[in-house]
Amino acid sequence: MKWTKFKIKTLTEAEDIIISTLYDIGLEGAQIEDKVPLTAWEKEQMFVDIPPVTGEDDGIAYLSFFVEENEDGSLVMNGGTTDRKTVLEQVEGELEDLRMFMDIGEGTVSVDETEDIDWINNWKEFFHQFYIDDLLVIPSWEEVKEEDRDKKILHIDPGTAFGTGMHDTTQLCIRQIKKFLTPETTLLDVGSGSGILAILALMYGAAKAVGTDLDPCAVEAVRQNMEANGIREEDFTMMIGNIITEKEIQDKVGYLCYDIVVANILANVLVELTPVVTAHLKPGGIYITSGIIQEKEETVVEAVRAAGMEVVEITRQGEWVSVTARKV
Repeated sequence: MKWTKFKIKTLTEAEDIIISTLYDIGLEGAQIEDKVPLTAWEKEQMFVDIPPVTGEDDGIAYLSFFVEENEDGSLVMNGGTTDRKTVLEQVEGELEDLRMFMDIGEGTVSVDETEDIDWINNWKEFFHQFYIDDLLVIPSWEEVKEEDRDKKILHIDPGTAFGTGMHDTTQLCIRQIKKFLTPETTLLDVGSGSGILAILALMYGAAKAVGTDLDPCAVEAVRQNMEANGIREEDFTMMIGNIITEKEIQDKVGYLCYDIVVANILANVLVELTPVVTAHLKPGGIYITSGIIQEKEETVVEAVRAAGMEVVEITRQGEWVSVTARKV
């Protein structure tokens, strides 16, 4: 599939109004490139493995809109066909109208044809093998070097589900899991994504793991990663559903049967999850949370204590926090 890209050079303060204006004529899904520092809320909402690297904010923004291109060069938009010249004229006309009441900066438009884009896989060029302490994490498309063959190795392919292990929050969870794991451990991973935390727990000797996630894509990602790491099907059960609100999922997961529950999710979700988790933990069980920006640390700590658990340890990496608690 080919795409025609309309790229606009403008000002950061004009981003929203331009995106909204061009949405009305049929251009959707803008790609934004700017150097505006991320707010704490944005960092929490992004929660990505490979964070963007930006320089000093210069007030300039580039907005790119992609329109599907047919084999004959015509474009697909608004349920019909059009051409580059028509779309370009529409965009330039809308930008000129905006200039009448606000500063949009240069407001120039460039048009390029992209090559076929594999939206699922083109990010792989940014993800390479790396270490988490003594653990080598390596994607499926790279080979283990000869000097690393005797090390503990996690083969991971996140697919379309979150989870490579690069993010600070994931690494915080991994270290806490290793700290409390025993050969008898049964672990529940809420929001398991690619299954990295549960798979790693099994690799380090846990007896059994169960994962839950809202995204159906997690099932295939987990299956592939289990196979890549030699995890038996009977040792890891994956479920799709919302453990916070769905009684059926709560029942399938089971009650009072987990030595460790780990949840690498956003803080606001942890607040809702925490009182639910107590029903699934054994007495004395460990609750490991992460995905918490520094500003939300106390919010999660309060939720943990309100659920009748005691805080065992708070660990930090970068701008992120992990709260580990024990069910009393």
